[in-house]
Amino acid sequence: MDDAAFQTESVAGDQLKAFIERLERLEEEKAGIAGDIKDVYAEAKGNGFDTKVIRKIISIRKRDYAERQEEEAILELYMQALGMAG
Repeated sequence: MDDAAFQTESVAGDQLKAFIERLERLEEEKAGIAGDIKDVYAEAKGNGFDTKVIRKIISIRKRDYAERQEEEAILELYMQALGMAG
């Protein structure tokens, strides 16, 4: 193996190692944040809140207004077709 090829492999290996180490740190942070989120849900539940509904509200708030309106209109249409809406 010539010197240029060795340097290329060394640089690529160093770069790969740096990516892997960064990703490992981020995965650790993500696990910590997931634990924090779990704790907040447990606290909310302990205070009498329905965490299933809280999760649904968070999901709804992530979407834009027009998207929510469209989904609600389709839901209403389907419920009417099934005789579930008044």
